[in-house]
Amino acid sequence: MTTADDEQVSGTAFGAITIAALDAADDLALDDLPFGVVGMDAEGVVKRYNRVESRLAGLSRDNVLGESFFLTTGVCMNNYLVAQRFEDEAVLDVTLDYVLTFRMRPTPVKLRLLKQLDGPFHYVLIQR
Repeated sequence: MTTADDEQVSGTAFGAITIAALDAADDLALDDLPFGVVGMDAEGVVKRYNRVESRLAGLSRDNVLGESFFLTTGVCMNNYLVAQRFEDEAVLDVTLDYVLTFRMRPTPVKLRLLKQLDGPFHYVLIQR
């Protein structure tokens, strides 16, 4: 759910932020975003993980960084709707309604999947 405050921060709202802005943001800037951010390399290894996602998922950044996202913390996204799209599509900017289920009660969220050609990271943005 996007709040009015999110929308007032031009360019950093869930639906408006760009992959270039995420790539350019340092960890402190990612922590200031009001939604979860998971940045991974082409092999799906988590390289960026913001404070919001850490708090809402109940997982420390230290335990997530360096792990395979789809095999450890994002297991419920290891399917054709999410993981396979990163495999199959060269460029992604899609938002979908989703339900998180791994180690939690079913939690409806919006996911935004971002990937660009030759970018250092792919992103899953999670808005609860």
